[in-house]
Amino acid sequence: MKKCFALLLALCLTCMLSAAPAESGQLKKIVFCLDWTPNTNHTGVYAAQALGYYQEAGLDVEIVQPPENGALLMCAAGQAQFAVDAQDTMAASLDLDQPLGVTAVAALLQHNTSGILSRAEDGITSAKGMENKVYATWDSPIELAMLRYCMEKEGADFSKLKLIPNNVTDEPAALAAHQIDAVWIFYGWSGINAELSDVDCGYWDFASISSELDYYTPVILANNDFLKQDPATARAFLAATEKGYRYAVEHPEEAADLLIAGDTTGSLADSRELVYASQKWLSGQYLADSEDWGVFEPERWNAFYAWLYTNKLTSHDLTGLGFSNDYLTGE
Repeated sequence: MKKCFALLLALCLTCMLSAAPAESGQLKKIVFCLDWTPNTNHTGVYAAQALGYYQEAGLDVEIVQPPENGALLMCAAGQAQFAVDAQDTMAASLDLDQPLGVTAVAALLQHNTSGILSRAEDGITSAKGMENKVYATWDSPIELAMLRYCMEKEGADFSKLKLIPNNVTDEPAALAAHQIDAVWIFYGWSGINAELSDVDCGYWDFASISSELDYYTPVILANNDFLKQDPATARAFLAATEKGYRYAVEHPEEAADLLIAGDTTGSLADSRELVYASQKWLSGQYLADSEDWGVFEPERWNAFYAWLYTNKLTSHDLTGLGFSNDYLTGE
């Protein structure tokens, strides 16, 4: 009888210990910093939160807005374990004698889905059509170098492109009002918004003109010290996040609802039609032609950084730096 009781007690203790992190509230705290207000690039994170995937993994994940100096710096400083950024914008943090301590650990989209939006009537179907047009620019060296590269690749004269500051908040409206002729957008949000508007727009994308420009945007960054000290938690976070994104792939409308419900900024409350349409489109981009979520192709990552170095946009050769597949379940 004593042996049976001891065995029963041992089994109970084992069950209690295995359930302890989630049931006792002793979850590991993770801060995840967005790159912008909540949008459909982030849906898988909100889905993982709402569906309990993080809690099942023993994690208490807090989703926060980026500070003025950006999500990357917050992550590098250790104020967030994870953050959202992009391969092009993180290049500056790596191009230092002492690079900032962040690593891209998952690709949220498998391809660069950005390009140039214009009025359809102007026939700007490729970079060649940008001559003598008014372009709204962020005045970023990489942005302008990419435009120059694409235009010159098609025999166009970059000096004939008219640049004005980009203060556009509604791209189709600005095009319709002839405030601008062209503007850089991310198709999964602004391109879908243009489709839903009454403005007939044209579009061309960077990746179709040059394979070197098919870089990763956006990505999930992680703090290097955190990765070194607690790789198991990093893998647990990414595994739960992957479940969220795979849910969004299979259930785009339901995932869109979870994103809207989880948005504490209220920025999506009046944009339900756009969120649904954007989510339907982006759910096909999370995996795209890859079987594994989040994985970086080293050749493609390195091709873009080699392009930056060749074009003197970085002072260091960044190929092979800044990314890792080591924390993904598919690797």
